[in-house]
Amino acid sequence: MRERQSTRLRALLGAGTFLHMPSVYDALGGRLVQSLGFEAAYVGGYVTGGASAVTEPLLTMTEQVGLASAIAGSLDIPLVADAGAGWGEPVHTMRTVREFIRHGIAGVHIEDQLYPKRAHYHKYVVHGIPVEEFVEKIEYAVRQREAADPDFVVIARTDTCRALGLEEASMRINRAADAGADLGLLFPRDAAEAERAPRVCRLPLVYVQSRGNRDGRPMFARRELAQMGYAGCIEAQVVLCTAFHFLKKAMAELRETGDYKGISEADFVEARQAVEDLIGLDEYYEIEAKTVEAREKRP
Repeated sequence: MRERQSTRLRALLGAGTFLHMPSVYDALGGRLVQSLGFEAAYVGGYVTGGASAVTEPLLTMTEQVGLASAIAGSLDIPLVADAGAGWGEPVHTMRTVREFIRHGIAGVHIEDQLYPKRAHYHKYVVHGIPVEEFVEKIEYAVRQREAADPDFVVIARTDTCRALGLEEASMRINRAADAGADLGLLFPRDAAEAERAPRVCRLPLVYVQSRGNRDGRPMFARRELAQMGYAGCIEAQVVLCTAFHFLKKAMAELRETGDYKGISEADFVEARQAVEDLIGLDEYYEIEAKTVEAREKRP
């Protein structure tokens, strides 16, 4: 029987492994991340909303679970997912956790944003719910975890640092620790808060590396975050925005000139072979060679 991804994630956390998690939006991207040695992968609301050409606040639970499930099913490394605000109140949050567990995801983070989320969230407008309501969601997420998969990782996320500062945010993380959360996630506004946060929070923290952000949040190398005491780092936009940046250049050239010379033919051959290797095409060839192809060759 295949080991649960949640069990693998627990083992990594127990060993003190720093989790560097690029946010992917399809199974091929997940396979690529895995092939390059990353400890875990991540599916964020931003990338799901962007890749779906809507926006994170408009995503449904089934859309996010469906995408995460398709990716998790293709990986051996753990996948962590953005579970938004739990898609409702405590009873909805319990179902959210249950569905992510049922689909093989290793853990989720649940935030203290208003639900339904507003598009203004992307303008860094914080619609924080009262701390008591947030703690209730975490408490019942933990209750569902214990019932369905005790290894499943519950990450408590607060967005209040952006508006109210580290004192408020760390208080919420510490209240979530008392409710049984495994990890915490907040959004320090500057380097000083980023360095202080792991010292004032009673949960190991995950840092969100939000490249291209417009609120001035600092970027740090993996080594720097580990030295500060963070347990991991989510690379929220690097896959989506890098792919979009270079694909836009390629499509513009193709449209303008009718041809594409951005990479050589040899590079295309190499890239095509790499895609086929990642999806395991040789294994399919081998199976067909022993079955349907073999029958067709018989006299």
